[in-house]
Amino acid sequence: MADNSRPALDLERIRRFVVVAEELNFSAAARKLHMAASPLSQRIKDLEHELGQPLFDRSTHHVTLTDAGTALLPLARDVLDRVNAIPWKMREATRPQRSTVFLGMPAGVHPDLRDRVNALAARVHEHYELKRWPGTTADLVQGVHEGKLALTLARLPVTDPALEQVPVMSERLGAVVPAELFAGRDSVSLAELTEFPYVASPGEITPAYFDQLDHQLAELGVKKRIRLTNTGYGGTSEIISSGEAFSISMLDKKSPMHGYRLDNVIVLPFTDFRPQLDTGLLWRRDRADGDLRGLVEAAQEIFAEPLTT
Repeated sequence: MADNSRPALDLERIRRFVVVAEELNFSAAARKLHMAASPLSQRIKDLEHELGQPLFDRSTHHVTLTDAGTALLPLARDVLDRVNAIPWKMREATRPQRSTVFLGMPAGVHPDLRDRVNALAARVHEHYELKRWPGTTADLVQGVHEGKLALTLARLPVTDPALEQVPVMSERLGAVVPAELFAGRDSVSLAELTEFPYVASPGEITPAYFDQLDHQLAELGVKKRIRLTNTGYGGTSEIISSGEAFSISMLDKKSPMHGYRLDNVIVLPFTDFRPQLDTGLLWRRDRADGDLRGLVEAAQEIFAEPLTT
């Protein structure tokens, strides 16, 4: 009994057909396929023989698709698209259904910003288990750069071309001063503080913005400095409570940074100076189109409107 079945079509011949159909020029298609025009023409003839129909009308100056070729082109493209999708679909099918990822959290994150982090965790919980990771801005940014963290909140400015960043919050800063010396006051001018030393928390725990702020204060007449080492934010409050210095911190009473403030220390808004600390959300650019696409898209929606205090 005769076997009238045809052999399965060669995917490579289908790919070559699509390139020729798109170029409508055998020489150009051959260059794109890194082969000579003559063998390419022969492979197309072989495909036409397999299908039993001509796919191209050839003349000395023009190549056009026949009706059969026109009908085959969308089918061939669909086949190639499906084949090309196999690797990433296999990765999607075999990866864990719920990935554990980390979001960096610097010290003193405002509760309103924490609410948005919670909203992000709830939004993506089917695909990502979002856990928080504490650290200084410098360490957290490095963690994102190295791929150890998926995202991080970070005190701006941050300069790393590998990272994408969006502003998520601006917090107004005030003067942290001894309560006894400024009793009954609801504001203070920077001019009143020029004779006080400015005390900053240790550089290893403060964001880069405070280096800029230090230079700005010097230009505005605050020349004296007390520099602390090997202590946390509480050490700054200890110095100020003795009446010897002032510092600058978040003005909003809801800020967790007020938890470091001693009873005899207050935070007042400036009348002639308006510093603010900006916070951004950062991730690696190359991961936004890869394994973190869903997480980043959700984050961009939830953090779309920056918060202000």
